[in-house]
Amino acid sequence: MERETLVKMVGITKIFPNVVANDSVNFELKRGEIHGLLGENGAGKTTLMNILYGIYKPDKGEIYVEGRPVNIKSPKDAIGLGIGMVPQFPELVENMTVAENLAPLFPEKILGKKRIDEIHRVAEEYGLPIDAEAMVYNLSLGEKQRIEILKALIRGAKILILDEPTTVLTPSEVNLLFKAIRKMRGEGKGIIFVSHKLPEVLELTDRVTVLRKGRVVATLNTKETNEEELVKLMVGRVVLRRYVKEKIVPGEEILRVENLQVFNDKGGLAVKGLSFSVRKGEVFGVAGVSGNGQKELVEAITGLRRVEKGRIIIGGSELTSPIQFRRIASHIPDDRVGMGVLLSLSVLENLALTSYRRFSKFGFLKFNELKQYANGLVDKYNIIMPSLKAPAWQLSGGNLARLILARETSAECSLVVAVHPTFGLDVASTEEIWKLLLELRRKSAVLLVSEDLEEILQLSDRIGVMYKGELIGILDSEEANAEKIGLMMGGVKVD
Repeated sequence: MERETLVKMVGITKIFPNVVANDSVNFELKRGEIHGLLGENGAGKTTLMNILYGIYKPDKGEIYVEGRPVNIKSPKDAIGLGIGMVPQFPELVENMTVAENLAPLFPEKILGKKRIDEIHRVAEEYGLPIDAEAMVYNLSLGEKQRIEILKALIRGAKILILDEPTTVLTPSEVNLLFKAIRKMRGEGKGIIFVSHKLPEVLELTDRVTVLRKGRVVATLNTKETNEEELVKLMVGRVVLRRYVKEKIVPGEEILRVENLQVFNDKGGLAVKGLSFSVRKGEVFGVAGVSGNGQKELVEAITGLRRVEKGRIIIGGSELTSPIQFRRIASHIPDDRVGMGVLLSLSVLENLALTSYRRFSKFGFLKFNELKQYANGLVDKYNIIMPSLKAPAWQLSGGNLARLILARETSAECSLVVAVHPTFGLDVASTEEIWKLLLELRRKSAVLLVSEDLEEILQLSDRIGVMYKGELIGILDSEEANAEKIGLMMGGVKVD
């Protein structure tokens, strides 16, 4: 028996300056279906979902919800139609409790303990436990995402858009989420699962639609496809996912961390006596579940956080400031928008942020030389953009990542600190960045901080695992595997 169509998008076209984000896209979601939406960064997935949720208005096309034509002018209209959207990164008020964040969703008569009890009831019903009285700033990213899902469920959403929902989750949190999604499907809800993680899409979804360059290239029954076919549809070519690292004899020591102690923002000791070194010609990977001190470690090494005790030595000199770090090292941050770019500045200006002195004389920029330099980086790193003058906010997530990589790796530097460099990126972008980091290893020391075990195992020569602010162990790549590192990430010491 044919299931009822919940959402039908017909001929959706959306054009931004010099970019066709969606080109006559057709998309259909049925009742009781988990529908995967795949595509490279910049393929048009987010734009299409933003149109369905009322953030953007399509230039052409029609949308039908439960068979009725609708005009979705805003998220308020979408919510009224039973559409809920769970963003990739939670959008919550940090200095309020969970219940206070969810308060506007309840009728006025449901107050205090009644509200808290109702939140707990819905959370338990879907297997997404949460403490409604907890302050949001004390919660993990996974717990914050549960709040976003609860928002949609409490509103009574029957159509859920999940945008990269597993990006910030641990494996156990992914399992909880998948159980909740399957329960929603069993209740007749329709779920749109936007993701770059092909194994998860193949495990969870019923059908999958693939976008490439703003167009639909295929809609398939998930059980009738595989990872290789989906990658070819997304990228248009075979993507290599296994690398044989070139054997390099490590050279001089570039980074040394000695007995490092660093406090977090709440005054607790986040890094507890860490010691390690990184040499030229090697990638030193730091693995661990988010929140075990990696953030504070990186901020200390890059000069952005005060060192309470111990020393950081880069290129033979003890680190005293971010300026000193920048003279001989580069930093690829995990927070691309908050730390990596200035969204209001142009692509050209963002590419020049760390190298403008090379193109200035007597306080004036040599604009033609700078433009030539920027065009070279755009070509080399395949940055897709409207123009060099376009503001950075017009770039997709993958192209923002390429912009940052281009800027941070184009100058000669002894040390590259790369934090979650492929976070939220598609398989083709990930392949490009992995190749680049292995190339950088030939001439620099690379400190790689990542929660992606495949990335750590593929790229690292040595791997240190952080647990509760300490290095629980350091493994050579030859003796490391996912099982060993997974155990160490949970606090188990492995011989």
